[in-house]
Amino acid sequence: MKVVILAGGLGSRLAEETSVRPKPLVEIGGMPILWHIMNIYAHHGLDDFIICAGYKGYMIKEYFVNLVLHHSDITVDLGANSINYHGGKRPNWRVTVVDTGMHSMTGGRLGRIRDHLTPGEPFCMTYGDGVGDIDIAAEVAFHRDHGLKATMCAVTPPGRYGATNIEGQYITSFVEKPRGDGQRINGGFFVLDPSVVDLIPNDDTIWEAGPLEWLAANNQLAAFKHDGFWQPMDTLRERTHLEELWNSGKAPWKLWA
Repeated sequence: MKVVILAGGLGSRLAEETSVRPKPLVEIGGMPILWHIMNIYAHHGLDDFIICAGYKGYMIKEYFVNLVLHHSDITVDLGANSINYHGGKRPNWRVTVVDTGMHSMTGGRLGRIRDHLTPGEPFCMTYGDGVGDIDIAAEVAFHRDHGLKATMCAVTPPGRYGATNIEGQYITSFVEKPRGDGQRINGGFFVLDPSVVDLIPNDDTIWEAGPLEWLAANNQLAAFKHDGFWQPMDTLRERTHLEELWNSGKAPWKLWA
Protein backbone atom coordinates (compact mmCIF):
# COMPACT_ATOMS: atom_id res chain seq x y z
CA MET A 1 0.00 0.00 0.00
CA LYS A 2 1.34 3.40 -0.99
CA VAL A 3 1.45 6.41 1.33
CA VAL A 4 0.89 9.87 -0.17
CA ILE A 5 2.11 12.87 1.82
CA LEU A 6 1.10 16.42 0.89
CA ALA A 7 4.28 18.46 1.27
CA GLY A 8 4.01 21.38 -1.13
CA GLY A 9 2.37 24.27 0.72
CA LEU A 10 3.99 27.57 1.68
CA GLY A 11 3.59 27.11 5.45
CA SER A 12 3.11 30.86 5.85
CA ARG A 13 1.99 30.62 9.50
CA LEU A 14 5.42 29.19 10.33
CA ALA A 15 7.32 31.80 8.34
CA GLU A 16 10.14 31.90 10.89
CA GLU A 17 11.14 28.46 9.62
CA THR A 18 9.60 28.18 6.16
CA SER A 19 11.30 31.23 4.69
CA VAL A 20 14.36 29.03 4.22
CA ARG A 21 12.92 25.51 3.85
CA PRO A 22 9.64 23.74 3.07
CA LYS A 23 7.51 23.12 6.13
CA PRO A 24 7.87 19.30 6.05
CA LEU A 25 11.64 19.75 6.50
CA VAL A 26 11.26 21.81 9.69
CA GLU A 27 13.03 19.74 12.31
CA ILE A 28 11.79 18.14 15.51
CA GLY A 29 14.67 16.69 17.51
CA GLY A 30 17.08 17.26 14.66
CA MET A 31 14.99 15.36 12.09
CA PRO A 32 12.37 16.78 9.67
CA ILE A 33 8.75 16.35 10.70
CA LEU A 34 8.37 14.55 7.37
CA TRP A 35 10.79 11.88 8.67
CA HIS A 36 8.68 11.51 11.82
CA ILE A 37 5.48 11.05 9.78
CA MET A 38 7.11 8.47 7.53
CA ASN A 39 8.34 6.53 10.55
CA ILE A 40 4.78 6.37 11.91
CA TYR A 41 3.68 4.64 8.71
CA ALA A 42 6.80 2.48 8.43
CA HIS A 43 6.16 1.21 11.97
CA HIS A 44 2.96 -0.33 10.58
CA GLY A 45 4.72 -1.86 7.59
CA LEU A 46 3.95 0.87 5.03
CA ASP A 47 7.19 2.07 3.45
CA ASP A 48 6.35 3.01 -0.16
CA PHE A 49 5.95 6.80 -0.15
CA ILE A 50 4.85 9.42 -2.68
CA ILE A 51 5.78 12.95 -1.60
CA CYS A 52 3.74 15.72 -3.24
CA ALA A 53 6.27 18.54 -3.38
CA GLY A 54 5.81 22.16 -4.40
CA TYR A 55 7.33 25.10 -2.52
CA LYS A 56 11.11 24.55 -2.35
CA GLY A 57 10.48 20.98 -3.46
CA TYR A 58 14.07 20.64 -4.66
CA MET A 59 15.14 20.64 -1.00
CA ILE A 60 12.95 17.60 -0.31
CA LYS A 61 14.54 15.82 -3.30
CA GLU A 62 18.01 16.71 -2.03
CA TYR A 63 17.15 15.46 1.46
CA PHE A 64 16.28 11.97 0.23
CA VAL A 65 19.13 11.81 -2.29
CA ASN A 66 21.56 12.53 0.55
CA LEU A 67 19.80 10.55 3.29
CA VAL A 68 22.19 7.57 3.09
CA LEU A 69 25.16 9.94 3.04
CA HIS A 70 23.97 11.69 6.19
CA HIS A 71 23.38 8.45 8.09
CA SER A 72 26.55 6.57 7.21
CA ASP A 73 30.31 6.73 7.53
CA ILE A 74 31.95 7.04 4.12
CA THR A 75 35.19 6.35 2.31
CA VAL A 76 35.78 8.55 -0.73
CA ASP A 77 38.30 7.17 -3.24
CA LEU A 78 39.08 10.20 -5.37
CA GLY A 79 41.32 8.26 -7.73
CA ALA A 80 38.70 5.62 -8.45
CA ASN A 81 35.86 8.18 -8.31
CA SER A 82 33.92 6.02 -5.86
CA ILE A 83 32.18 6.31 -2.51
CA ASN A 84 31.74 3.41 -0.09
CA TYR A 85 29.20 3.66 2.72
CA HIS A 86 29.81 2.00 6.08
CA GLY A 87 27.30 1.13 8.79
CA GLY A 88 24.70 3.68 9.69
CA LYS A 89 21.07 3.10 10.48
CA ARG A 90 18.98 4.15 7.53
CA PRO A 91 15.36 3.41 6.67
CA ASN A 92 14.41 0.80 4.09
CA TRP A 93 11.97 3.08 2.28
CA ARG A 94 10.98 3.62 -1.34
CA VAL A 95 10.38 7.33 -1.89
CA THR A 96 8.95 9.02 -4.98
CA VAL A 97 9.08 12.83 -4.90
CA VAL A 98 6.71 14.46 -7.40
CA ASP A 99 6.67 18.17 -8.29
CA THR A 100 2.94 18.88 -7.96
CA GLY A 101 3.16 22.59 -8.72
CA MET A 102 4.05 25.70 -6.82
CA HIS A 103 0.48 26.93 -6.37
CA SER A 104 -1.62 23.74 -6.51
CA MET A 105 -4.23 23.26 -3.81
CA THR A 106 -4.38 20.13 -1.64
CA GLY A 107 -6.71 18.31 -4.02
CA GLY A 108 -4.75 19.45 -7.03
CA ARG A 109 -1.59 17.91 -5.59
CA LEU A 110 -3.37 14.62 -5.06
CA GLY A 111 -4.65 14.73 -8.63
CA ARG A 112 -1.13 15.20 -9.97
CA ILE A 113 0.12 11.85 -8.59
CA ARG A 114 -2.70 9.80 -10.16
CA ASP A 115 -0.28 7.84 -12.39
CA HIS A 116 1.82 6.78 -9.40
CA LEU A 117 -1.09 5.02 -7.67
CA THR A 118 -1.85 1.32 -8.07
CA PRO A 119 -5.23 0.85 -9.82
CA GLY A 120 -7.81 -0.75 -7.54
CA GLU A 121 -5.53 -0.62 -4.50
CA PRO A 122 -6.39 1.70 -1.58
CA PHE A 123 -3.71 4.12 -0.48
CA CYS A 124 -2.99 6.22 2.59
CA MET A 125 -2.78 10.00 2.45
CA THR A 126 -1.87 12.63 5.03
CA TYR A 127 -0.44 16.11 5.47
CA GLY A 128 3.26 16.79 5.91
CA ASP A 129 2.88 18.77 9.12
CA GLY A 130 1.11 16.67 11.75
CA VAL A 131 1.94 13.68 13.96
CA GLY A 132 0.01 11.32 16.20
CA ASP A 133 0.03 7.86 17.71
CA ILE A 134 -2.45 6.71 15.07
CA ASP A 135 -2.94 2.94 14.71
CA ILE A 136 -2.50 2.95 10.95
CA ALA A 137 -2.88 -0.83 10.62
CA ALA A 138 -6.22 -0.71 12.45
CA GLU A 139 -7.41 2.16 10.25
CA VAL A 140 -6.50 0.28 7.07
CA ALA A 141 -8.38 -2.79 8.32
CA PHE A 142 -11.35 -0.58 9.24
CA HIS A 143 -11.34 0.90 5.72
CA ARG A 144 -11.29 -2.50 4.04
CA ASP A 145 -14.13 -3.72 6.27
CA HIS A 146 -16.61 -0.90 5.61
CA GLY A 147 -16.09 -0.85 1.83
CA LEU A 148 -16.57 2.89 1.30
CA LYS A 149 -14.42 5.12 -0.87
CA ALA A 150 -12.72 7.02 1.94
CA THR A 151 -11.79 6.88 5.61
CA MET A 152 -10.74 9.95 7.58
CA CYS A 153 -9.01 9.90 10.94
CA ALA A 154 -11.32 11.98 13.14
CA VAL A 155 -9.56 13.53 16.13
CA THR A 156 -10.36 15.79 19.05
CA PRO A 157 -8.11 18.84 18.75
CA PRO A 158 -5.82 19.81 21.61
CA GLY A 159 -6.70 22.99 23.46
CA ARG A 160 -4.49 26.02 22.89
CA TYR A 161 -4.90 27.84 26.18
CA GLY A 162 -5.58 27.04 29.81
CA ALA A 163 -9.25 26.99 30.84
CA THR A 164 -10.74 28.36 34.05
CA ASN A 165 -13.93 28.03 36.04
CA ILE A 166 -14.82 31.34 37.71
CA GLU A 167 -17.27 31.95 40.54
CA GLY A 168 -17.61 35.61 41.39
CA GLN A 169 -14.09 37.02 41.67
CA TYR A 170 -12.50 33.63 42.35
CA ILE A 171 -11.00 31.12 39.96
CA THR A 172 -12.17 27.80 41.37
CA SER A 173 -10.29 25.53 38.98
CA PHE A 174 -7.71 25.69 36.21
CA VAL A 175 -6.88 23.16 33.53
CA GLU A 176 -3.78 23.64 31.38
CA LYS A 177 -4.59 23.23 27.67
CA PRO A 178 -7.72 21.04 27.95
CA ARG A 179 -8.88 19.05 24.96
CA GLY A 180 -11.47 20.59 22.66
CA ASP A 181 -15.22 20.66 23.21
CA GLY A 182 -15.70 17.09 22.00
CA GLN A 183 -16.25 18.02 18.36
CA ARG A 184 -14.03 15.91 16.14
CA ILE A 185 -12.09 17.41 13.25
CA ASN A 186 -10.15 16.26 10.20
CA GLY A 187 -6.87 14.87 11.53
CA GLY A 188 -5.51 13.80 8.15
CA PHE A 189 -4.29 10.20 8.02
CA PHE A 190 -6.79 9.13 5.34
CA VAL A 191 -7.23 5.76 3.65
CA LEU A 192 -8.62 6.25 0.15
CA ASP A 193 -9.79 4.31 -2.87
CA PRO A 194 -7.99 5.49 -6.04
CA SER A 195 -11.37 6.44 -7.55
CA VAL A 196 -11.50 9.52 -5.29
CA VAL A 197 -8.95 11.14 -7.62
CA ASP A 198 -11.75 11.33 -10.22
CA LEU A 199 -13.37 13.95 -7.95
CA ILE A 200 -10.44 16.31 -8.57
CA PRO A 201 -10.92 18.31 -11.79
CA ASN A 202 -7.87 20.58 -11.64
CA ASP A 203 -5.00 22.08 -9.62
CA ASP A 204 -7.34 24.57 -7.95
CA THR A 205 -9.34 21.85 -6.22
CA ILE A 206 -9.21 21.96 -2.44
CA TRP A 207 -9.42 18.40 -1.12
CA GLU A 208 -11.23 19.46 2.05
CA ALA A 209 -13.90 21.32 0.06
CA GLY A 210 -15.36 19.70 -3.08
CA PRO A 211 -14.09 16.08 -2.92
CA LEU A 212 -14.40 15.56 0.84
CA GLU A 213 -17.78 17.28 0.96
CA TRP A 214 -19.04 15.13 -1.94
CA LEU A 215 -17.85 11.95 -0.20
CA ALA A 216 -19.62 12.96 3.01
CA ALA A 217 -22.85 13.94 1.22
CA ASN A 218 -22.91 10.60 -0.61
CA ASN A 219 -22.22 8.46 2.46
CA GLN A 220 -18.80 7.44 1.17
CA LEU A 221 -16.70 8.89 4.02
CA ALA A 222 -16.17 6.86 7.18
CA ALA A 223 -14.74 8.19 10.44
CA PHE A 224 -11.90 6.32 12.11
CA LYS A 225 -12.06 7.81 15.60
CA HIS A 226 -8.73 8.47 17.28
CA ASP A 227 -8.70 9.48 20.94
CA GLY A 228 -4.94 9.39 21.46
CA PHE A 229 -2.28 11.96 20.78
CA TRP A 230 -2.52 14.19 17.70
CA GLN A 231 -0.78 17.48 17.06
CA PRO A 232 -0.40 19.66 13.96
CA MET A 233 2.59 21.98 13.51
CA ASP A 234 1.06 25.18 12.18
CA THR A 235 2.87 27.71 14.37
CA LEU A 236 6.23 28.23 16.06
CA ARG A 237 4.52 27.60 19.39
CA GLU A 238 3.33 24.18 18.22
CA ARG A 239 6.74 23.36 16.79
CA THR A 240 8.30 24.24 20.17
CA HIS A 241 5.75 22.03 21.95
CA LEU A 242 6.64 19.05 19.75
CA GLU A 243 10.35 19.71 20.28
CA GLU A 244 9.86 19.71 24.04
CA LEU A 245 7.98 16.43 23.92
CA TRP A 246 10.71 14.86 21.81
CA ASN A 247 13.50 16.09 24.07
CA SER A 248 11.66 14.73 27.12
CA GLY A 249 12.03 11.22 25.70
CA LYS A 250 8.25 10.79 25.87
CA ALA A 251 7.09 11.81 22.40
CA PRO A 252 3.70 10.03 22.09
CA TRP A 253 3.97 9.65 18.30
CA LYS A 254 7.31 7.80 18.48
CA LEU A 255 5.92 4.31 17.92
CA TRP A 256 9.09 2.95 16.35
CA ALA A 257 12.15 1.57 18.17
